[in-house]
Amino acid sequence: MGSFIDSTLNDGEVVRHEAKVSIWSLAGWIILGLVTLPIFIGPVFWLIAFLRWKTTELAVTNRKVVAKFGFISRDTTELLLPKVESVRVHQGIFGRIFNYGSVIISGTGTSQAPIKGISDPMIFRRQFMETQQQVVG
Repeated sequence: MGSFIDSTLNDGEVVRHEAKVSIWSLAGWIILGLVTLPIFIGPVFWLIAFLRWKTTELAVTNRKVVAKFGFISRDTTELLLPKVESVRVHQGIFGRIFNYGSVIISGTGTSQAPIKGISDPMIFRRQFMETQQQVVG
């Protein structure tokens, strides 16, 4: 479990499901790194892909959804389960083939939390919906 998610847990709160960024969603960065390897900047693109893969954390707890992006600059989102109105999954052709996609969580009002390129987005959605039903009603 990620250290950021651990730091956001309150008393009695437990992680029900955790998701990771799919390596397939980073294929563009990896290929770009391979293509630019002869001019010695390829490893920079690989580092970008690695940091995105390693520093993105996403979890559903028994009370909220937590998402964290970034290494040096950090972007976080926390939505309480009763305040979530909808969960949308977007998978393109390659996403369907390699089982990755984007999950867009919409809260009450205008707040939205798009999480791009996660592995098994339908499993994440199902786990979220089951947890929300247990908590809310």
